[in-house]
Amino acid sequence: MKVIQLHNNEIKLIQKAAKNNREAQHVLYELHAPKMLSVCRYYIKDVQQAEEVLLNGFFKVFKHLKSFKGEGSFEGWIRRIMVREAISYLRGKKKLEFPVEDVDFKQNYSDSINSNIAVAEIQQLIDSLPEGYKMVFIMYAIEGYKHHEIAKMLQISEGTSKSQLYKARQLLQQKIKDLNNTNYGAN
Repeated sequence: MKVIQLHNNEIKLIQKAAKNNREAQHVLYELHAPKMLSVCRYYIKDVQQAEEVLLNGFFKVFKHLKSFKGEGSFEGWIRRIMVREAISYLRGKKKLEFPVEDVDFKQNYSDSINSNIAVAEIQQLIDSLPEGYKMVFIMYAIEGYKHHEIAKMLQISEGTSKSQLYKARQLLQQKIKDLNNTNYGAN
């Protein structure tokens, strides 16, 4: 297997892949698939379904590769495609719900929680959130999207995005406290 210098050769690789060079497409896939599977997995619990979304996402990446202008990182461009693909998948499965309730934003949930929770446990806690909470939480806290971007992508209001994030954080903090109480007998 060839070692590819990432920055200089990635541009050439992208150009070749845009011309339907299967070897270049395969190399790009191998370079980016592991990280992009993690992105898909953030949104979708089932690993096989996440892999399906990944493959559909890469199909779109290669189909629209000529539209990549080289502005910003290529990885970021792929990541946005994967996020949109995950949202489309969940929307198609009718798994996206955004419960609308009155929320008291005055209550402060920024208490630090001392915890030795493993990454796998954190992923399980995030997976256990209702889909709407989970989607907004991941997009905001992990992906770094702003509320107006989330609202546009999910076709919800900015206020709904903010309340979903608030409720997700509130629920996660409660789940972490419960987990700590279970694991360490703290009250």
